[in-house]
Amino acid sequence: MRSPSLLLGSLLVGLFLLMALASFLYPLDPNAPDFLHRLAPPSPTHPLGTDPLGRDLLARLLHGARNALLVGSIAVSVGFTLGVAAGLLAGYLGRHWDGALSLLMEALYALPGLLLALLLAALMGPGIYSSMLAVGLSMVPAFFRVARAGAMALKAAPFVEAALALGAPPGWVMRRHLLPNLLGPLLVQASLAFAAALLAEAALSYLGLGVQPPNPSLGRMLREAQSFLPLSPYPALVPGLALSLAVLGFNLLGDGLRDRLDPRR
Repeated sequence: MRSPSLLLGSLLVGLFLLMALASFLYPLDPNAPDFLHRLAPPSPTHPLGTDPLGRDLLARLLHGARNALLVGSIAVSVGFTLGVAAGLLAGYLGRHWDGALSLLMEALYALPGLLLALLLAALMGPGIYSSMLAVGLSMVPAFFRVARAGAMALKAAPFVEAALALGAPPGWVMRRHLLPNLLGPLLVQASLAFAAALLAEAALSYLGLGVQPPNPSLGRMLREAQSFLPLSPYPALVPGLALSLAVLGFNLLGDGLRDRLDPRR
């Protein structure tokens, strides 16, 4: 209760998670068209209305939230694993490791995520797997910088020197001493990265490179509703509002965790 941003962020993220879980319980098929009720307003049959093909917007919203969470989870996991491993190696071992890995990360950071997604889509074909990999690789440099800076600050700590004096190998020191002390800032970075992953997934799906039809995606729902805004705002308002609140929730959660885990407070 002492951290309003942490509380509000947790509530919004929890609501988004409940939406994804509710997709397994909601009875209507998100891909079933109803041509007699296209662009219908909210009603008892369709609580949030229907899209241009008459598909239930609530069903598509719930399944789109589930797909967004899937892409975000895998992408953040890829970025976290590769970035933290490379950052620990560069920060702790230094010298040639640091120079080579830092150069690689700078090259990866200079490559726009959208361009990387286009490249992977050309190699693997557009779809959910190429979008997960593209978003994950674009997040590696951010995790690398956090882990590298933390490892460089901690490698001269007394408990690290004591472990080395007892004969602990570098891998043991990084896994058992450095990584646990870096989990706080890494969790904050993961929360902020999740918000960026949701936006990246929506952008890729909007361009046709992410989740492929007829599977629902928040970005694709926005693309499909774009031409019908003068007729009905609901097909664009529903996914847009859900995506905005989810991104806001993860950003607030990251800010709250940063304040909560700051030892100076």
